[in-house]
Amino acid sequence: MRATLYKPTTVQFAKFACVGIISFVVDWALLIVLVEGFRADYLLSTTISFIASVVLNYALSMRYVFDHRDDMSRKREFTIFAILSAVGLGLNDLFMFVGVTMLNIAYQAMKVIATFCVTWYNFFARKKFLAG
Repeated sequence: MRATLYKPTTVQFAKFACVGIISFVVDWALLIVLVEGFRADYLLSTTISFIASVVLNYALSMRYVFDHRDDMSRKREFTIFAILSAVGLGLNDLFMFVGVTMLNIAYQAMKVIATFCVTWYNFFARKKFLAG
């Protein structure tokens, strides 16, 4: 029997990170386009770009990262994903508001910080409630 070099959680997190990078690029690009191109408010733009990235992240995560649970319908799976994502959105917007408005950090830099923080929440929450 061949020894496993990586623990299943490590491999799963690596896949999650790849999906996250793709989702972050969409999130980041849309945020910049909305704020710089359309002169939209950074917090509204953050919310819109986050939601767009969550939809992409859901599709990629459920295909490549997490197995569908046999004991859960797709509707329930998506509902749980949406609830966990709403909490993630709240955390993301809170970090953005505090960082940009109160700490005077540039919104682009704060987006990177917020994304890093929310990524940990997302992985462990989705693993707990959605992983098969």
